[in-house]
Amino acid sequence: MKKIGLFLLLGFSLSWLVSACQGRQQERRKEVPLDSIVLSDPCILADRKTAMYYMTGTGGMLWKSKDLKLWEGPFHVAKTDSGSWMGPKPMIWAAELHPYKGKYYYFATFTNQAVKIDTVQGNVIERRASHVLVSDNPDGPYVPMKDSTYLPADKPTLDGTFWVDKDGKPYMVYCYEWLQALDGTIEKIELKPDLSGTIGEGKLLFRASESPWSREKDADGKDKPNKVTDGPYLFRTGTGRLGMIWTSWIYNVYTQGVAYSESGTLDGPWIQEKDPITPPNFGHGMLFQTLDGKWLMSVHSHKDVNGRYIRIPHLFEVDFSRDKLVVGKPYIP
Repeated sequence: MKKIGLFLLLGFSLSWLVSACQGRQQERRKEVPLDSIVLSDPCILADRKTAMYYMTGTGGMLWKSKDLKLWEGPFHVAKTDSGSWMGPKPMIWAAELHPYKGKYYYFATFTNQAVKIDTVQGNVIERRASHVLVSDNPDGPYVPMKDSTYLPADKPTLDGTFWVDKDGKPYMVYCYEWLQALDGTIEKIELKPDLSGTIGEGKLLFRASESPWSREKDADGKDKPNKVTDGPYLFRTGTGRLGMIWTSWIYNVYTQGVAYSESGTLDGPWIQEKDPITPPNFGHGMLFQTLDGKWLMSVHSHKDVNGRYIRIPHLFEVDFSRDKLVVGKPYIP
């Protein structure tokens, strides 16, 4: 009887634990407003097949919404290979979702903190690279494809995004990180037709120091160009002009600018606009069209909450129907 009682007690305890865990999971997945989500590098896919919005970013999680107002999540959607260079628990940064030829692709930065590839000016550089996963559905799961690497193992790369250029070929556009490059760059590399790997080598598009608006102080307190390139995202204006938003810093303020290609292709040359494109403290943006046809920009801001440094998604109205991208007022769903 004592054994039966013990088994019943253990069974009840296990049942209660499972129920409590499920309850906490369901509680976490209640619908919440956008400004209640803590998320860096927000990227939103408006999927017409499912009439849903899907939001990703740093952390490898996904949120779903029917109207941009309330979001359900977070959901784990990235399924990496623990035997790959990423290791068993890679950090995931700046994930983007891109539909292409009937499938959905997950462009993200993966970091294996257990592997060190270099030390430059006292900075230890971890194994980090832009990579692509694939799914048949916008909410995943997203799984590895054929090629184990897309970019060189000895280069830290990040914030890969997707673009099909005028030559009809798909490309990844990404940052070569300033920690090793010292003057961070934005580069391109051709992708295989099914995006399962890369072709050839990366090509330089521009350097951080070419920006007239991003600034920092040197050791003597003198102004110099900032070294950070972050969050490239491409678009074409109503006149066919190719543009790229990207983010750096003005001293200690996270800021986003824009550049335009004189050739109308990724090869440039890229001419940087003189002034930032968004208000101070907003950056790492992307553009998407809502299900009812309105164009918006998603970005994140920085906020100190009781000593904790967090990032929060925001939306802005945008207009690029003419020759340039114009960022309008904040958009509240």
